[in-house]
Amino acid sequence: MSSQREIVLPSRIRLSGDGILLREWAETDLSALVELYDDPEIDRWTPVPSPFDSTAASEYLARAHEGREEGRKKAQLVITTDGKQPRGEVLLFRSELDARDVELAYGVGSQHRRQGLASRAVRLVADYAHRQQGVRRVLLRIEPGNYPSVAVARATGFELTDDEPTTLEVKGRQIRLLTWCYQNGGADSLSP
Repeated sequence: MSSQREIVLPSRIRLSGDGILLREWAETDLSALVELYDDPEIDRWTPVPSPFDSTAASEYLARAHEGREEGRKKAQLVITTDGKQPRGEVLLFRSELDARDVELAYGVGSQHRRQGLASRAVRLVADYAHRQQGVRRVLLRIEPGNYPSVAVARATGFELTDDEPTTLEVKGRQIRLLTWCYQNGGADSLSP
């Protein structure tokens, strides 16, 4: 692999394993998207607008579809257990710092938390990125106080790196994100 290779995602991604199915968002998911993302914890840890109403959901889906059309730099996948009912979302996108790397982000609706959905989705997408896309690194960027996301990172084979923290302005506040890197095959070596 060339050191300058940029990751280009396929036009459609559908992944399944470990009791979940990840698929693209559909227009019929609009009300479920509102239900998932109009939540104080989603507001606290993500850049999605709050309140997250049907207008915000329509704009979110439109941007997701536009992103799919524009060189496929980002995939926004619905987390389901049956292929139908959205329970959360996992995003896969090229890193702005190095186009050979990808980053993941995720959110799970409040009524679906503590079922291992985020961990299973993150592991599935991280393995896909390594095996099918040949990425250099799969990264998570997590705010230090976001303990549920830190737990997901640890449970799925990510390790905290010594990369310089990333600072962003989100919703009018400065946030500092630490970088976690997926250890290729690390999920396989986790203790039961």
